[in-house]
Amino acid sequence: MAITLTDQDKLALRTAAWGAVSLMSAAGAAGSAHKVATEGSIALTSATGPVGHVLAKAPKGVKYGKTVAALADQVLPALTASMNLLKQQDPAEADNFRSTVMVAVEASTGEHQGRPSPTLTDMARKITAALDAA
Repeated sequence: MAITLTDQDKLALRTAAWGAVSLMSAAGAAGSAHKVATEGSIALTSATGPVGHVLAKAPKGVKYGKTVAALADQVLPALTASMNLLKQQDPAEADNFRSTVMVAVEASTGEHQGRPSPTLTDMARKITAALDAA
């Protein structure tokens, strides 16, 4: 199935995925927010398929807000909306998007280096719930 995304659709997908990495970075601020963001960013830019082409660059000009709550208010619904959009056009790409975001979240938690903090674990749960709400 072919997927057709408008510029607005692409911005929404980028905002959702890169916003999820930003949420994880904010949740990991007690440790190394930069490392959390780097790991998540690498995962997003490693995506393949149509979703990979869209997520290859971060969104420009997006204002996420000044607090983690404001960021979550924008990103969590965007994750759900992105899944709905992709499910309507190509369920395989919806799965690809979900998988890509989840890899970014898992990379951000640093699970390969030991147990993630409760804050990172909770944020990962919220991101997963937003993806699965679609």
